[in-house]
Amino acid sequence: MTFGTPDTAFGFPTRIFGVDEAGRGPLAGPVVAAAVALCEPCPPGVDDSKKLTPARRARLDLAIRESCAWAVGVVGPEEIDRINIFAATMLAMTRAVEGLAGALATAPEEVLIDGNATPAGRVEGWRWPARAIVGGDALEPAISAASIVAKEWRDRIMLDAAEVHPEYGWERNKGYGTKEHMAALHLHGPSPLHRRSFAPVSQMSLL
Repeated sequence: MTFGTPDTAFGFPTRIFGVDEAGRGPLAGPVVAAAVALCEPCPPGVDDSKKLTPARRARLDLAIRESCAWAVGVVGPEEIDRINIFAATMLAMTRAVEGLAGALATAPEEVLIDGNATPAGRVEGWRWPARAIVGGDALEPAISAASIVAKEWRDRIMLDAAEVHPEYGWERNKGYGTKEHMAALHLHGPSPLHRRSFAPVSQMSLL
């Protein structure tokens, strides 16, 4: 896990953590979760990462990581294949919250999670009060901030991976099953970063 605490120019972060993930659907790469505790002032313009232009999202990512407390949890393709993508997402969230709580040396009062499920009762080691909020990335600023950090963090991972495996076009599709990616998968077969438990990849392995 990776984490950061705010610059001293900003106030102490709230004990309400926002959590969101990026990368449940792609055929390759990790699933990434971020946990964010906002400080005052909160970076203006924070919103659901999907509603932001890439340039705006990148600027907000930097602003959030400079002015807020945050942590990232990552679960890679091999672990996704072993435990399934839902369990991997819950595990990434747990790692992110554990990292943020450790960085702040305090437990959250509540963890707000985008979606309809939390790791409570699903991941060993989850020990914090949690509330799932459907559409929370557009409703709760802390979740919005987490969605931005998670998306940008995963995109950087896939950009680095694209340099090692340029044939799949990950710098453009970030591991999602685009026509370009599927054609390359058919031509070259799966890479070590592909999720072999996902049907399009497992089917290619049988060809």
